[in-house]
Amino acid sequence: MHLIITDAWLANSRAIYLSGTKLVIAGFVAALGLMLVAAGLYHWVFLKGAREGWPVVGALVKLVVKDESAQRERFMRENLDMMARRLGEMQAKVMQLESLGERLSGLAGVSPADVKVAPGRGGVLVPGHSLTMEELQSTLEELDKLTDQRVDLMTVMESRLFDQKIKKMMVPTQEPVLGGNLGSAFGWRIDPLNGRSALHTGLDFPSEPGTAIHAAAGGVVVTQEFHPAYGNMVEIDHGNDLLTRYAHASRVLVKKGDLVRRGQVIAEVGTTGRSTGPHLHFEVLVQGVYQDPKKFLDAGRHLPRLAVAAPAVSSLHTR
Repeated sequence: MHLIITDAWLANSRAIYLSGTKLVIAGFVAALGLMLVAAGLYHWVFLKGAREGWPVVGALVKLVVKDESAQRERFMRENLDMMARRLGEMQAKVMQLESLGERLSGLAGVSPADVKVAPGRGGVLVPGHSLTMEELQSTLEELDKLTDQRVDLMTVMESRLFDQKIKKMMVPTQEPVLGGNLGSAFGWRIDPLNGRSALHTGLDFPSEPGTAIHAAAGGVVVTQEFHPAYGNMVEIDHGNDLLTRYAHASRVLVKKGDLVRRGQVIAEVGTTGRSTGPHLHFEVLVQGVYQDPKKFLDAGRHLPRLAVAAPAVSSLHTR
């Protein structure tokens, strides 16, 4: 490319030769210069117009600022909405943990008020930097994982504690006559009717007629009948080959097939059958073998965890 430059009188002239590379460079420099000039003018005009309140420029500046503010507000609102959702999820999990904690404390025999007491805190204040959105998000994710783990752990603990409580409730440790005095104990004695040596297969609780008889443990009524020796009798199966028998009742309040709870009133004291006076004859049998009921009742008063006793008198079985 050739450029010829002359003066006004065409007396002097000068020729400039530009190759392709030089032409590209010159064009780039010229474009860059124009961009810088335009940016400077734009910046100067908008700043001056905004400061001095030029009508058109001021309106444009307000539109630009309003658009930027709207974008920032939309961004903040989206982040706040996301944080609010995460906070709602965390609140739901905390409520679930509190509910599990109350149920666990009930199963473990701990007062829920003692669990909710806030621990003491304190120490020297060492200020740190403000959390960024990324750090806050990371903290919430870690807390979310931790609460999930705690919920799973407490759910397993609740299941095991509930299973232990059910097993405990199925062992006859509840006194069948509340506050009743013990008459004849388990073991060999002189029979009060024929005066001969005989094995007393349970415990006698002398009481007034009509006194409530309670189920020593939860279970299923398998027998409700009148027996020549036991009189009005109830037998409850507690599972694991464990059975309790309640005899000489004046009135029976349950029937065969009923599910009964621990401590439920199932009959009333009487003197039916082979009896010399109003009392409850209470028996415990394991695998059809008579056991000393006092061992179970004592275990209910002293031991937090109970186990079924092994057969004690192997030579005597139920009818």
